[in-house]
Parts: sequence; structure tokens; C-alpha cells
Amino acid sequence: MRILATGAMRENDFNQIYERNYKRSFLFTKSYVHDDMAAEDIVAEALVKYWRLASTPGAEVNEALLLTILRNKALDYLRHKAIHENAVEQIFALSARELSIRISTLEACDPQEIFSTEVRAIVRDTLRQLPEQTRQIFEMSRFGGHSVKEIAEATGLSVKGVEYHITKALKALRVALKDYLPLFYFLFYLH
Repeated sequence: MRILATGAMRENDFNQIYERNYKRSFLFTKSYVHDDMAAEDIVAEALVKYWRLASTPGAEVNEALLLTILRNKALDYLRHKAIHENAVEQIFALSARELSIRISTLEACDPQEIFSTEVRAIVRDTLRQLPEQTRQIFEMSRFGGHSVKEIAEATGLSVKGVEYHITKALKALRVALKDYLPLFYFLFYLH
């Protein structure tokens, strides 16, 4: 079919183009994109573009042009989908690697290690390096089982002051036990 546009095409010309080309355009597009809704969108956009080109005075349009428009729009869709799926695959692969690492490190976790001489020495040395008041407040909290309020009353500090000292000690221990981070949480986080 060859259309020679001799003036602006009217709306009923679009209806004729649509009726004559929709079904075969849809089937062609769907055979590549494998998605009904995407194929419908592509065909609708392609037919509008084809109609606009046919509406241009002196334009010569034919079925090859329509097929080219459909092909290009389907290619755009498939390329976008490939990029999206590649990104999803990379995210999934990263997630799978991270999960594998968590599994392997947990399998390698030896509960006896929590109380190993090395870990106890790191904790002892780190606490020894803290200011006396910070060390004492931390030990009252984590080893003595006292609440922040009880420690505040015993030391004459505010609750915020006690929390500051506990946080300071936890930061120092977290740095010192960086190679034992999961154990750090198990040992020192009460809430």
C-alpha cells in the first residue's frame, strides 16, 4: 500500500490506517516483545507516528515505513528491557553474594570464640585505655547489670551523662573488635 499525501490527512484517515494495520502490527510486535500491553502501546505510538508522517504534504509512505517504525519502537523497548533485566540480575547477584558471605561467616562462627582469650584481652585492654569514669560506668552497665537510671543516681550524673559514657565505651570497643563485630553486638548490646 502506498499513500501519497496531498494535504493534511483527516481524522477518518487515521481510523482507516488504524483498522487496516492494527492487528498485523500488534501480532508482529508481540512476537518480539512477548507482552500484550507493551505491544499495544508500541503499535498505538507507531500508528500515530505513521499517520503524522502520512499527513505531511507531499510525503510518500508505505508499509515498509510502518514496519520500520514498529521495528524501531520494539527495539527501543527490548533494549530498555535488557538494561533493566541486567540491572536486576546484578542486584540479585550482589544480594546472593552478600547472603553467601553471611551464611559462610555464621557457619564459621565458633561460640567458644566469643569467650576466647584473644577477645577477652582486647576488651580488657580497650577498657583499660578509657577514662576511669567511662570505664566504671560501662562496667556497671554491662557487667554489673545496673540500669542507666541506677548508674546516674550512684554517680551523681544525669541520665544523658551516663548514656554518653556508655556510648563512648561502646564506640571504642566496636573499633577494637572490628574483626569480631557480630560478637561485639552479642556481648555488649542489651536492648
